Order: sequence, then C-alpha cells, then structure tokens
Amino acid sequence: MADLKIIKIQKPEEVNVILGQAHFIKTVEDLYEVLVNNVANIKFGLAFVESSGACKVRSTGTDAQLKKLAEDNALEIGAGHSFIIFLRDAYPINVLNAIKAVPEVCNIYCASANAVEVILMETQMGRGILGVIDGLKPKGIESDQDISWRKEFLRKIGYKL
Repeated sequence: MADLKIIKIQKPEEVNVILGQAHFIKTVEDLYEVLVNNVANIKFGLAFVESSGACKVRSTGTDAQLKKLAEDNALEIGAGHSFIIFLRDAYPINVLNAIKAVPEVCNIYCASANAVEVILMETQMGRGILGVIDGLKPKGIESDQDISWRKEFLRKIGYKL
C-alpha cells in the first residue's frame, strides 16, 4: 500500500529554500561549512532527515528562526535523507554549486523563493520525494517588453554587467 501526499513548504515570502537529498549523517556539518565558507555572514537554517539508526531530524544554522523553520518543515516532509535549507539575505545562486559538490549530496529538488509543494509517496517503510511544484504555471510567452524588463532587472540587482 502506498499513499501520495503533497506537503506545502511553510516559509516567509522573502526567504529562499533549497530542498535536496543526501546520504550520510555528516551532511549537516558539511552543508554548514559550505554555507558559511561561501557567503560571509550568511543567515540560514538547515535540517536533515536521518533515515536509519535514531531517525532524527538533525539541524544547525546561523539564525535561530530559520533553523526552527527548517526543523519544522523537515519533520513535516519526513522523507529519509532529505535536507532543507532556508536562506535570508543570500540566494541559492550564491551557494548551489558548492552544495552540489558536497560528496554526500545526491540530488537537488529545487532552489526557490516561490511557494513550493513537495510531492511525496508514503509506504509502510517510509516516505520518498517524487518531485516538487515550484511556483505558478506560465501565463504566456515573454514579449519584447518582458525581455527588456528581465535584462534590466538582472543588471539592477548585479547579476549581469
């Protein structure tokens, strides 16, 4: 018997989320090191769902509110070996490649500031992440005006010259 579940990630609008999967208890410490070594004064909370042994949600961070947010969401998602990171005043683009390079990281499901729903399958053994719904569906194809806005916006926020 298996049940399909959809869990909405709970987060403030201005907070970014990274959801992934890893395979080892040291994930918490390794991700902490990657985050603090890639962005000075980064504010984040992270939680990892251990799927063997004590089966605890392991957590750390530099911001108590974001750490609690990560713990609560990780417990609600409850999928083995998943991890969730919440970022404030930093963006996934600043840390994503470094996170992917952590040896125990297997997969990144999403990195987003959007509303995110996690699609889970639950069996008698546990839960697994099938995928995510990241934001809203498209409303059309971008126009020349939309292209101009996008290019201007990226330069305004410093991501393009």
